[in-house]
Amino acid sequence: MTETGATRRRDQRDGETRDSRETSVRLPGRTTLRTHTSLKSVTREVHPEGCDGSVLLDGSATGPSEKNAPPNLTLRPEAFAIIEDLRRRVHQACGPVVSCSDIVALAARDSVSLSGGPLYGIPLGRRDGLNFATTDQVLNDLPFPQANVSDLLPFFLSRNLSIADMVTLSGGHTIGLSNCSSFRNRLFPNRDPTLNQTFADQLLAICPTNTSTNGTVLDVRTPRQFDNKYYVNLVNREGLFTSDQDLFTDARTRDIVANYAANESFFFEQFPLSMIRMGQIGVLTGTQGEIRTNCSARNNAGRVNMVVPDMDEEETTRATY
Repeated sequence: MTETGATRRRDQRDGETRDSRETSVRLPGRTTLRTHTSLKSVTREVHPEGCDGSVLLDGSATGPSEKNAPPNLTLRPEAFAIIEDLRRRVHQACGPVVSCSDIVALAARDSVSLSGGPLYGIPLGRRDGLNFATTDQVLNDLPFPQANVSDLLPFFLSRNLSIADMVTLSGGHTIGLSNCSSFRNRLFPNRDPTLNQTFADQLLAICPTNTSTNGTVLDVRTPRQFDNKYYVNLVNREGLFTSDQDLFTDARTRDIVANYAANESFFFEQFPLSMIRMGQIGVLTGTQGEIRTNCSARNNAGRVNMVVPDMDEEETTRATY
């Protein structure tokens, strides 16, 4: 792993000196993880356990893993394999000093950049959690594509993310795929009146019945490019999910959508800031958690679950841009 333009700082935390890097680190080789998959991995990784790599863990005798919860079944096995391959290569080069949580954050950042989006430095130093969330926790703590702005706002605000962060992070839907089951509520039993009618006809051709299992792209304009066309779609009533289109329908978020649709550079300035804020939710540092030597398993998989002490507020929310 190489580091360019990195700054190092020695921080005193609880009597322990540690090296904190706000970096422009690039992972070894080209990050081949698809942008949508890696961004989704970060979002699912952050919630509900925090940004601690819990979604990477396999299940155990205590129950199924987070990755087996229904909302996470769209995370591709390929993504987990790539993250583990990146961990192996980083640890071979540097030793076991970089956590799986940091590798997920770096992979998402690199995938955005390789797809045409901004390249930005991110704080590192997270440690990996020892536990995974239950299926009920995942179901309760992840927003659904059928949600509207009123449903989404409490989810973001309760995590110290703003209404602007919510709109900005939704821009990750500029790349990716979705199954008919995630948007059929907009077609059956009646068409959603906020849908552009030509777009609705196209969706009905893909999903002719309410049991169709086909899929389509999230961004009808530039499905493989990280850009601001997601917001252009919303202005033209071509958002795929209810949770997408309602960002333009709702007066509380409409102006942010319109600004991003009109100014890609402004979106590219704001997206890294919101990603960094999201990546600071529930992080473990210092002696908390561990640095896994296999991203899918705790270092001592046979040990009982441990309660990780709460972080102080400054440590939880600190981010330098």
